[in-house]
Amino acid sequence: EHLILLSAVMADEWKKPYSRELAAFPSSSVRVSKFWPSTGRVDNVYGDRNLVCTLLPAVEAIEEQQSVAAQL
Repeated sequence: EHLILLSAVMADEWKKPYSRELAAFPSSSVRVSKFWPSTGRVDNVYGDRNLVCTLLPAVEAIEEQQSVAAQL
C-alpha cells in the first residue's frame, strides 16, 4: 500500500497546481536552511522486527475511561 503512494509521488506526472520545487521550498528562507529530518532504525534489525506495543489493552482502556467518567 505504501509503495503505491510512493510511486504516485515519484511519478513523472505531477498533477498539482504548483511545482515540486515550490512544494519542497515554499519560501526563499526555507531554500537556504531546509531541514530534512533524518530517519534511523529503531534498534538495528532486532528492533525493526520485534516492535513493542505500549498501548493498554482495549478492555483496560475502556475501564479507565469509565472510571474517569464516573468520578466526574
